[in-house]
Amino acid sequence: MGAQLRVYKQKIASAQTTKKITKAMELIAASRIQKAQARVRASSPYARAVTRAVSAVATRSNASHPLTTAREKVTRSAVVIFSSDRGLAGAFNSQIIRAGLELAELLRSEGKEPVYYLIGRKSVGYFQFRRLSSEAEWVGDTDTPHFETAVEIAQTLVDAFNRGGDSGGVDEIHLVYNRFVSMMTQTPENVRLLPLEVVDAPEDSTTVFPEYDFEPEASLVLDALLPVYIQSRIFNALLQSSAAKHAATQKAMKSASDNADKLITDYTRLRNNARQAEITQQIAEIVGGADALASGN
Repeated sequence: MGAQLRVYKQKIASAQTTKKITKAMELIAASRIQKAQARVRASSPYARAVTRAVSAVATRSNASHPLTTAREKVTRSAVVIFSSDRGLAGAFNSQIIRAGLELAELLRSEGKEPVYYLIGRKSVGYFQFRRLSSEAEWVGDTDTPHFETAVEIAQTLVDAFNRGGDSGGVDEIHLVYNRFVSMMTQTPENVRLLPLEVVDAPEDSTTVFPEYDFEPEASLVLDALLPVYIQSRIFNALLQSSAAKHAATQKAMKSASDNADKLITDYTRLRNNARQAEITQQIAEIVGGADALASGN
């Protein structure tokens, strides 16, 4: 009985230590979520302005640009997977990797060869463990993304797109990342980055669009705007993924803390039962010894 009590005490102490760690990580993630959300909100006006500018040039001019023109034959498609550098975030990384692989299977069924670009150590580790090849990798900047990382990723993707699938590049680019919806919900998002999908306003729309004269010509304006637009989209995906990761970490750590509480309660009950059984056994031994002495007399 004494050994059993010691085992339960050790388990209770272990669960209490685990709870302290998970509670601290939950609080850290909660503080980081606020900063990540603030960065997403701060970047939104700029991203919307760039999007409006690109849409205005693409829809109000007859300029043809490589980044807005779909290829006649698509042979290779880039799949950019945004994971995290750290774990302890529940299904955050597994669901985005699964979404990326499902997209790759869909592309294969359409006769396209998927080419992977990986962001975050978790996706890199997954691909290395399963000996899957990737074209490029970026690690170490997923918790608090910097714009320089988005610029580097954008340049690599645009260069591959400009080369084309027949020359070892790609013919289209898809982004796969977790979008922050709420503290409890983070959903995988699949966006085709290139070629750009320009959607005109409906014919029955009452919105009046201004007429534009372009100086310099529209193609040169697109040359200047599109790289900025691509960088802003990638940076927004990095920020969304960062906010979603911190929310997933907080949710996972809260669940771990609740489970630790349940373990502590269960082990405490078992310890009390073992202690009560030990006391009962000792009383029974005392009573039995007294009865034996009385019978001997």
